[in-house]
Amino acid sequence: MQKQESQGDGKKQDLRTRSKPFALQVIRIFSRLPKTPEARILGRQLLRSGTSVGAHYCEAKRARSDAEFVSKIEGGLQELEETAYWLELLAESRIAPEAELVDLQREADELLSILVSCVKTVKNRKGRG
Repeated sequence: MQKQESQGDGKKQDLRTRSKPFALQVIRIFSRLPKTPEARILGRQLLRSGTSVGAHYCEAKRARSDAEFVSKIEGGLQELEETAYWLELLAESRIAPEAELVDLQREADELLSILVSCVKTVKNRKGRG
């Protein structure tokens, strides 16, 4: 689809190769959480939001318009922001060791930057056209 090609192959490739490992890392962290009620509640929220990012990207790849693409990517942004929040709560509540979450938090931040850049690129292109 032309709209994805014009966003830069680097960003497209990053999303393709990074969103799935991100989801897998979320799954692994969830599986290591304690079995306490608090950990399970926060963990389920993390699992839901963290694994949704790649799904939103997959939907965006099949978008029929720039508006639909932006909508799907913005959905992924919301999920990433939520994931970052659950990671913060897990760390600050000491339910999970902060050291185990640092890499995932960093990757969430980097993916956020990539998705924001994608949205800006499409919106700027649309404004010029």
